[in-house]
Amino acid sequence: MLDPFIEAWDLRELVLKKEVKPREVAEFFLKRVEELNPKLGAFITVTAERAMADAARLEKMNTSDAVKLPLFGVAYSLKDLLWTKDIRTTFGSKNYENWHAPADAELAVRLANAGGILLGKTSTPEFGLRPTTEGGLCPPARNPWNLEHTAGGSSGGAASAVAAGLHPVAQGSDGGGSVRIPAACCGLVGIKPSRGRITRAPSEGESWGGLSTTGPIARTVRDAALMLDAMAGMMPGDPYAARPHTRPFVEEVSAHPKKLRLALINKSALGTVDAETLVALESACGVLRDMGHSIEPITLDPGAMLGKFARVIVGASVSALNIPNPDLLDPVVRGSFEWGAKISAADYIRAVTGMHNTSREIIHTLMPYDALIAPTLTRLAVRIGTLASNPATGADEIYAWIAFTFPFNSTGQPAISIPNGFSKAGLPLALQIVGRPGDEAGIIALAAEFERTRPWKDRHPQPLP
Repeated sequence: MLDPFIEAWDLRELVLKKEVKPREVAEFFLKRVEELNPKLGAFITVTAERAMADAARLEKMNTSDAVKLPLFGVAYSLKDLLWTKDIRTTFGSKNYENWHAPADAELAVRLANAGGILLGKTSTPEFGLRPTTEGGLCPPARNPWNLEHTAGGSSGGAASAVAAGLHPVAQGSDGGGSVRIPAACCGLVGIKPSRGRITRAPSEGESWGGLSTTGPIARTVRDAALMLDAMAGMMPGDPYAARPHTRPFVEEVSAHPKKLRLALINKSALGTVDAETLVALESACGVLRDMGHSIEPITLDPGAMLGKFARVIVGASVSALNIPNPDLLDPVVRGSFEWGAKISAADYIRAVTGMHNTSREIIHTLMPYDALIAPTLTRLAVRIGTLASNPATGADEIYAWIAFTFPFNSTGQPAISIPNGFSKAGLPLALQIVGRPGDEAGIIALAAEFERTRPWKDRHPQPLP
């Protein structure tokens, strides 16, 4: 019997040693999905036949080929925003409930070629436009630590599945925090890589003006880095290219960072940081100082600096979607769709230019530092159905919660959310580490060092009621 919370790294080793067959991996996790998904809402589409076909293909491979594959025998999922030709891609929208893409996304091909076993596609809010996973075609993605609370969004289904032990790793996407938000809500590791690190071919170019990328969600830093290795790489014609990395990201996990100079921000004009989050942040800073790193609080509010640009860029991008029937849209999405249609091309170009120029200022301010420390979210995972509480103020409520995540989509810097303890009510708390442009290696090494000092991988949600 497999451990449902086995690391991807360890699972791969078991399969390579032939102690577990790929078919047994597929059957074990498909059974977990069948039993728990009705309570979690993690998957919108389960691909049992595909999983068994993947397993059969892997069992025919010789060992010399298998050892080259970073995800050999590892069960994973794709978020249902990613194009898949032979599996429906709904975008979480009733307008696309039975739609099939004309081609597979390059990333879907890469993960299959990396030796993974695809279990299905995970729930997302409609077009990824909420920081909680609810409101559209997909079921609400529930937090395994407390089913009344959100698993976050927009990669909430992915995080719910990983946290509940439905598989070890998942693909998510992040346009304003959508990998880091659910990772923070569910006590997981989520990496938003540098702009241009992972291709969006063939379906997307800039994707929200360069705000959006894809990234891994996992229970440990090592597994997240392993998944990132399978995902990374550009394609000819991509509009952005990240600085090349010199060795596999998973090797950075065993690196020991030199004594680092770290910047700290813990305030934003967009939203108040709650008391438990601040206490946890200060505790994490104490751990980092004990490691020998220096931490300097700085006066910088990237959320307030970039918020007006992000709203215009996202709104205009939403209005450009092909929506056959706007009446079927989630009211939150419909409001954004209608507002975005009023944005002129000139306003959009001004917003993109303003975003890039302001991002330069932020990056210049942070250049003396090896990394930035911040909360991932201003408060804990909210209850399902409470965000936004008021349609008239919904955007303000959302940006108040994600004040520390979306700015780094604008700057294009890599960022990682890692577990940072639990609240009195038992909900996960999180820490965010933001790196210099192109420096995923640095934040992975620091996050792994923090994980070794304050391990979390053996703490899991209680069995679901």
